[in-house]
Amino acid sequence: MRTLKNGFAFLGLIFLGVLLMNAVAQDAAFTTENESKITKPSAKSVVNDVNDYNIYALEVPETLEFAGEKVPLQLPDIKERMDRELLVNTYWQSNGLLLFKRANKYFPIIEPILKEYGVPDDFKYLAVIESGLQNVTSPAGARGFWQIMKTTGRENGLEINKNVDERYHLEKATRVACKYLLDAKQRFGNWTSAAAAYNAGNAGVARRMEDQQVDSYYDLLLGQETGRYLFRVIAIKEIFTNAKKYGFNFDEKHLYTYIPTYKVEVDSVVTNFASFAKKFGINYKILKIHNPWLRENKLNNKSKKLYKIAIPEKGYYPTK
Repeated sequence: MRTLKNGFAFLGLIFLGVLLMNAVAQDAAFTTENESKITKPSAKSVVNDVNDYNIYALEVPETLEFAGEKVPLQLPDIKERMDRELLVNTYWQSNGLLLFKRANKYFPIIEPILKEYGVPDDFKYLAVIESGLQNVTSPAGARGFWQIMKTTGRENGLEINKNVDERYHLEKATRVACKYLLDAKQRFGNWTSAAAAYNAGNAGVARRMEDQQVDSYYDLLLGQETGRYLFRVIAIKEIFTNAKKYGFNFDEKHLYTYIPTYKVEVDSVVTNFASFAKKFGINYKILKIHNPWLRENKLNNKSKKLYKIAIPEKGYYPTK
């Protein structure tokens, strides 16, 4: 009986072996037949397949320019620095998508002001690099989308105190940025150096050019921040201009949109903005979102200055 069982077991093993061999052969035949149909990833572009977790090198474009001025990519160090910023900003995907979303909301405010002042449209990407299109504060005390220092803001007519800080007023801050950039352009003669000066200051860039006996940003040996600055701006411009090429896929519905507002003129003291907001069918939070330059729950306004407070149009914030 035991011998019979062993015989059946042996035959069973042979049968399973035959089945496995057939399966392997069929799989190999399938692979050979369909191998030519499979599209293999190319290192020349970022693959958009969400199931592809490989990391691909990027091709630095043959030509790049900022504000109509060419980037000297024929210089090895310039090409490497450009490559770095393209890689960093392409593969920081979550941040990249957030920048696309915010840009759709805020670029329509920034772009007309740049055009009004005759500043090239490319400078909107400075705001992206400066703040990520958020009202942030730097360790040095620069604030708002354009990261304006207190002295610069006041010199250009912004009100800055504990009660009101117009560096957080996007339209007014953009105008100050334009004035600064125009002054830098006049001083250095080109937009590339003007952009660098926005980061390092007019005096800082002028001093380094004099010390190193050069007149181009691309010929300067600079510290980490200013040395990377313009390359980051150009990388963001390139990625924004060719989103799908760099693997960013989204629909219009995924982007943030600007909520239309109307202006309420105020030339007196406001003792409580929570109560003020209720008069217009919104709450304190919504009022502050649309007027981040109002820094407290009140408006002192001892001088009876005329302020224009933005109130969102009806229908965008459902009331209870």
